[in-house]
Order: sequence, then C-alpha cells, then structure tokens
Amino acid sequence: MIIKNAEFIISAAELSQIPPDRKEIAVAGKSNVGKSSFINFLCGKKLAKTSKDPGRTRLLNYFDINGGEFTLVDLPGYGYAKVAQSEKSKWAALLEKYFATPCAHKRHVLLLLDIRHDPTKEDLMMLEYMYYFKLPFTVIATKADKLSRAARARRRGELAASLKIGIDNIILVSSSEAMGKEQVLERLEHILSLQ
Repeated sequence: MIIKNAEFIISAAELSQIPPDRKEIAVAGKSNVGKSSFINFLCGKKLAKTSKDPGRTRLLNYFDINGGEFTLVDLPGYGYAKVAQSEKSKWAALLEKYFATPCAHKRHVLLLLDIRHDPTKEDLMMLEYMYYFKLPFTVIATKADKLSRAARARRRGELAASLKIGIDNIILVSSSEAMGKEQVLERLEHILSLQ
C-alpha cells in the first residue's frame, strides 16, 4: 500500500459528529507515546499536531486516506497524570463510547507502546478493551531508534510475552529513523483486503 493523499476531516467530541460509512483504523496509545508523530510519519506529511507536552489529543481526530480508501482515527491519549480528573474522565468516556459503539466499519486498532517500557496498567486496560469488544489489533512499538538492534529484538520478545501475543503482532517503528513504515503499510493493506 502507498499513502498518496491524506487530509484532516474533523475533530469530534461526540460520536454523532463522526463521518459515516468509513473503514476505520484507530490509533490508540498512552499520552506521549508518539501517536501524532506516528500518524505524520505514516502519511508522509504533518497532519497531527505534535507536542512535547503529553495529553494534547483530547478529541477523536479523523484523517481521510487516499480519497476514502480508509480513515485513520487518532484517539485521545490515556494515562497522563497532570490533567484534572474531570478531564481524564471525559477522555475515558469518549474512548469507551468509541469502542463500545457497534460499527461494521471499525477494522483494526494500532495500539502504540513505547518499546523501552513495560506496558502500564492503562495499556493493559486498553488491550482488555480490544478483547472485550472483539477488535483486531496490532501493537506498534514506538521509539525503536532509542535501542540497539539486539535490545530491540529482546524487548520485542519481552513485550510479546507480557502481552501474551505473537511476536509477529508487534511492529517496531521509529519516525525519526524511518523504521517500520513499510511493515505497517503492508499490515494495513492486508487488513483492508479482508472485507
């Protein structure tokens, strides 16, 4: 697959605002895991706003890929401590509504984890959402450039063991070193070909 065109559609605070009838690939992850950088890297242009401050994505952000071939949905980051509890509760409710709403167009979730760290309790809770709502997912291990090749291979195995998933369901990426993009695009092409 080649991403030739990517455009921002809408930032939605309510599910009633989301565009209908689109093949959705959601991008989920903890605050500051690199979701915006990942989306920009994947699409080859600056679509999502990046920030050194965690917790910037507070809405469901929709991006049209290749003129309607599919839609990337940037979900609010979770697990950021320095936000009011009321704000965190809003994000959690929005995420839960997103996952709980039955939709034939939800195809896959790309769950981003920082390769350098063990999954947090929030990461594991997000994984439970995937299983509970029967949503297929792929783990994207970000910031892979921060480790040596040997350390990356070791951490990939450790993540697979801790998450109880196959090692092939983890793709290592680095937006700064252009690592893993082809593998992610191949995975997306396969996902979209299934239905």
